Amino acid sequence: MVNVRRTLLALTLLSAALAAGGPTAAETVQGAMAKAYANNPDLNAARAALRAIDENVTIAKSAMRPQVNGVLEANATRTIFDKRLCNGQLIGGRCFGGSFNQNDTFASSYGVSVSQQIFDGFQTLNNVRSAEANVLANREALRAQEISILLAAVESYANIARDQQIVSIRKENLAFLREQLNASEARLQVGEGTRTDVSLAEAELAEAQSLLVTANAQLKQSEAVYFQIVGDAPKGIRQPSPARRGLPGSLDQAVATSMRENPNIRSAERSVDSAGYDVKSAEGAMLPGVSLQGDVYRSVNGSTSTNDNVNASITARVTVPIYQGGAEHGRIRQAKERLGQQRILVDSARLEVQQTVISAHTQLEAAHAAISAYQAQIDAANLALSGVVEERNVGQRTTLDVLTAQQNVLDARENLVLAQRTAVVASYSLLASMGQLTVAGQGLDVAEYRAEEHYEAVKDKWFGLRTVDGR
Repeated sequence: MVNVRRTLLALTLLSAALAAGGPTAAETVQGAMAKAYANNPDLNAARAALRAIDENVTIAKSAMRPQVNGVLEANATRTIFDKRLCNGQLIGGRCFGGSFNQNDTFASSYGVSVSQQIFDGFQTLNNVRSAEANVLANREALRAQEISILLAAVESYANIARDQQIVSIRKENLAFLREQLNASEARLQVGEGTRTDVSLAEAELAEAQSLLVTANAQLKQSEAVYFQIVGDAPKGIRQPSPARRGLPGSLDQAVATSMRENPNIRSAERSVDSAGYDVKSAEGAMLPGVSLQGDVYRSVNGSTSTNDNVNASITARVTVPIYQGGAEHGRIRQAKERLGQQRILVDSARLEVQQTVISAHTQLEAAHAAISAYQAQIDAANLALSGVVEERNVGQRTTLDVLTAQQNVLDARENLVLAQRTAVVASYSLLASMGQLTVAGQGLDVAEYRAEEHYEAVKDKWFGLRTVDGR
């Protein structure tokens, strides 16, 4: 018999190993984050938006590049001479029996016009710097979006693990209550129980069935959210452990790291730089401007080329702004107010991040304490339930006492599951608020998106309609 049991155990372990290595292998929380990083449509849309913002640098630089235009003009003219030249009978100012003399001419010209801005009060220079700072700000905003998606993947994974365990717990509770109902009916038949005991067991069983249906519905909703975020159906979800990699040693360390690394703060700081250059650009409208323009035209008069003329000219222009209705002053004041707004937003971002860090750290500590307490409560509740069942069997307790003790076990087990989920989410939330929930920070098995590669490819581009990916 012992050999048979060992053989069955070996076969069971082998089957489990083969299943783990096959296509139905369990998904890990790190795998879910990697899939979300690669597949999430919101994240891919944010990357496309950043690539569009990269082009603002090229657009800003174009103001100091040559502007070349081809020009083609055509002019047709008909001239009718004075009515006194009528060679017919003139009646009432109109010519009858004759015709007015007229002359038709046609002229055309074509050429090239080239203009070059030499100096524009440093407006282009500051516009380029503003665009570059804005790219960096939005690059940090993209990193914040990536962190948000990774955290959402963790939450959806932890929610499925929680809901699966609650479904399992409620199934076990349902089976236990069925046993109690059967036991109550059996005692009633032998005269040891009452109809009240049976009714109580039936009521608890009906409620347990309702709770199981609710748990299954919640599990399906969590799976749908997981698919939306991760882009793949959940497979073999297991209870994840709280994050360990990158967690701070103390709350002060967490806050200090978040002030340096949180992408929302860094994005706000870059926006301040961009707004500062916008102020300088607006002030540049008050300075003189210098430009050059060259034109080469070829004129063709009549149907032959005997009257062709080639004209070439170059013009230097210095523009000194004196007064433009006050618009330039309004733009300068507006830019300064926006700069002040961005500085205030930096302070707001720091306060918000600090609050998030403290909240996540507090939730993590509370969850760890709750897990220990609920585990102790489960052990005590199970012992109490066993004792109550034994006492009921000898007539010292009632079915109501058994049902109450079972409810205590059920509550403790579900509370433990909820605390475990809180610990997982709080740990990753803490990393997210510190700016550490990244592909590199968590060692995820996925190619990291390099936003700077597209920027370097387009920042100095002069020509071309195709995007980097060939569209």
